Order: sequence, then structure tokens, then C-alpha cells
Amino acid sequence: MTPSPAREGSANAGSSSGNLEEKPRLSEHEKKANHIASEQKRRQVIREGFDRLTELVPGLEGQGRSESVVLKKTVDYIRLQLEERRRLIAKIEELGGHVEDGMRRA
Repeated sequence: MTPSPAREGSANAGSSSGNLEEKPRLSEHEKKANHIASEQKRRQVIREGFDRLTELVPGLEGQGRSESVVLKKTVDYIRLQLEERRRLIAKIEELGGHVEDGMRRA
């Protein structure tokens, strides 16, 4: 006797290795716990990124954890660095030096 098409399709759908056992589904409690753990991990990674910015951007050391302040001061600092780069490139060329095109891009 051959299995019915519906049973055959469902038995093979869960596994490409031919294993007929299906993986048990997560309970609602397990789904919620996984979601909470995932969200906590995501938030921790963001906090670590902001902490790293406070180490790299002058003027942010010892400041509170206002993420909007960290982002604004980071953008301001990057803009200053880009302007300084343009100024240095202009100075090099003014003195007769050459800056490769690849080094001009910011």
C-alpha cells in the first residue's frame, strides 16, 4: 500500500535528509522568551556601540548616556574631520604635492 499524497508531502516537507521526525514547535512561552532574549541582545549591541562612540569622539568622555547627544556630537566630529581632510589636501596641492584620486574620496 502506498502512502497518500498528502501524507507523503507533509512527511518530506520538514526534512531534506529523509528524517520523518518533525521538529517540535515552540510553545507561546518559549516564543516569547526567545523574542525577549533577542531584543535584549539587540539593545546590548546598540549600547555597546554608543559606548564605543563615547570613547572615540572627543568631548563625549564622562557624559551621560543621551543617545541623541552622542549621535549629534559624532556627526559634528565627522564633519570637522572631513573638512580638515579637505583643508590638508588643498595644502598639499598648494605646496606642489599630488594626492591620488582614491585618497580624495571621503
